[in-house]
Amino acid sequence: MLPYEQRAQWILNLTNDAWFGITPGPYQHFAQARLRAIEEGLPLVRVANNGISAIVDPLGRIIRSLPLGADGLIDGPLPQALPETVYSRHRNGPVLLMTTIFAIGALSARRRKKRRGA
Repeated sequence: MLPYEQRAQWILNLTNDAWFGITPGPYQHFAQARLRAIEEGLPLVRVANNGISAIVDPLGRIIRSLPLGADGLIDGPLPQALPETVYSRHRNGPVLLMTTIFAIGALSARRRKKRRGA
C-alpha cells in the first residue's frame, strides 16, 4: 500500500452548531457523525462550539461527551480503529448493484405484463 493510500485511524468532526440553538439539529448532526464512525469503523472526536462534543468508539458507543450548550473539556483515550469495514472497502457499490438489478427486473416484469395485454 502506498503512503497516500493508507487508511485514516480516526475521524475529527469540527462543527458550528450554535446557530441551531436548542433544537433537534445538533442531535441530528451528532447522530450522523456517529453513523459515519460506524460505517468506517473509525473512532470519532466531535468538537462543537455549542452543540454536542464527544469521543465515540468505532461501534458508535459514546465514550465521553458534553451535552448541548455545555462549556467544558473532554479528555479521554482514543479507541483503536476497527479493520476496514465492508462499507469503507466498497462504498455504495453493492447498493447500486442491487438497485440496478431490481430496476432491470422491474422493467422486464413490466414489459412481460404489457405483452400479455394485462
